Amino acid sequence: MGYLTTHVLDAAHGRPGNEIRIDLYRITGQERELILTTVTNDDGRCDSPVLEGDAFVAGVYELLFHAGDYYRALGVELPEPAFLDQVVLRFGISAEDDHYHVPLLISPYSYSTYRGS
Repeated sequence: MGYLTTHVLDAAHGRPGNEIRIDLYRITGQERELILTTVTNDDGRCDSPVLEGDAFVAGVYELLFHAGDYYRALGVELPEPAFLDQVVLRFGISAEDDHYHVPLLISPYSYSTYRGS
């Protein structure tokens, strides 16, 4: 069976993004179903896959990263509203036997992602 992992790197501070809340949603048509809420550890990773087993099926998903809350907790002054408060990554899973790794590289004013390994 395949599985989905993620991690966050804080490019503004050159370190892992720890204690960042992440919500995982499954998208079906116009419906958005919350599957999981988790928080990154000290290494910027989740302690276990965010999707695996029987729940890991082909479809469209969203990872929602609460980046603004993370930067506010660090004492970074952000404008209101913050330029990047919540970062939403919508992606598709087509191969149910693969490992999908979707990392996020963030700063208060930019982000980048890719399908990792």
